[in-house]
Amino acid sequence: MSEHAHSHGANANARQLGLALALTGTFLGVEVVFAFLSGSLALLSDAGHMLTDVAALALSLFAIRMGQRPADRKRTFGYRRSEILAAALNAGALFAIGLYILVEAYGRLRDPVAVQTTPMLVVAVLGLTVNLISARILAGGAAGSLNVKSAYLEVLGDLLGSVAVIVGALVIRFTGLTWVDPVLGALIGLWVLPRTWTLLRASVNVLLEGVPEGLDLDALRADLRALPGVREVHDLHVWSVTGGEHNLTAHLVSAEAPAGLLPQVHEVAERYGIEHTTVQVEPEGLHAGHPEHLHP
Repeated sequence: MSEHAHSHGANANARQLGLALALTGTFLGVEVVFAFLSGSLALLSDAGHMLTDVAALALSLFAIRMGQRPADRKRTFGYRRSEILAAALNAGALFAIGLYILVEAYGRLRDPVAVQTTPMLVVAVLGLTVNLISARILAGGAAGSLNVKSAYLEVLGDLLGSVAVIVGALVIRFTGLTWVDPVLGALIGLWVLPRTWTLLRASVNVLLEGVPEGLDLDALRADLRALPGVREVHDLHVWSVTGGEHNLTAHLVSAEAPAGLLPQVHEVAERYGIEHTTVQVEPEGLHAGHPEHLHP
């Protein structure tokens, strides 16, 4: 893909994300206000879930904008890790919101609160409409961009929350069972918590320069050691600068490195989804007196 085509695609994705963010963000404010006016915990819980959508859209847009900035003398990898920093902070805040919803739901089950179903129902229907429009906007870019696809899936997931609130409002209106509201709020909170925990765990792993999830380091080491002329592999490090962008550094011990060794190393790395590889080929016995160099 040419640089011009890549830039054009990124700008198109940014426009889609920006429009979806404007719609979802505006409605988020409306939903929070009506959640307090109606006294509906389910509506407030859905607002917390919609906040995850706003955050996902904002992070995706932020990632595109920051990713277009070139590397400089102070940040040789560029600014792509900004996405991970924002994701970690956002995940921590969302996890706290999910816990608050569960605590509030427990309190309301013990001491029920009156719920106004009309504003609850109206706002939930509007929320469903906003999610459908946002999903339609993002659908075009989801196929060609993992970044946009993640935001698209977040919006689709929020449809469940809107449907749950609509069902809850109808049940309360026709049966008077007010306990349905905190139960639905708790269920939405329970659905949000695992996703935010997964995001937080993945973000922290990247920040700690851990091995990318799903990558088998032992298998990678074995494949490198199996290359012609390679006797040993040490100082093997694999980490991510940002989500899905992996790097590798390694020392390969070889008595006489074949001419085609480095291209073969890159082929092995590419099989593991590693884009950037730095390898040092060294003779046997160079670190014989330093056993610590044999560790990963």
